[in-house]
Amino acid sequence: MALKGQSIRKGVIIYLNGEIVVKQIILDLSESWSEFQENFFKHMVKQGGEFKIKENKFNIILQDQVLTSRGEKDVGIIIYPESF
Repeated sequence: MALKGQSIRKGVIIYLNGEIVVKQIILDLSESWSEFQENFFKHMVKQGGEFKIKENKFNIILQDQVLTSRGEKDVGIIIYPESF
């Protein structure tokens, strides 16, 4: 079973072995993947990051904002000033 086109969202940049690739190349590669590898790739498309599947190095960069479970923009780590 291979990935479907809707698995790769708009606004995601995918590097394969250091080069930007189009969606169709990923879909063709996914035909030889196991179900675990497909699920892992789908998870990483949502999260972003670097990983390997079958000796192919992927780097996924997200263009969308990271949202909380409430759909609000994530404020990141809150740092409180040290007391004097």
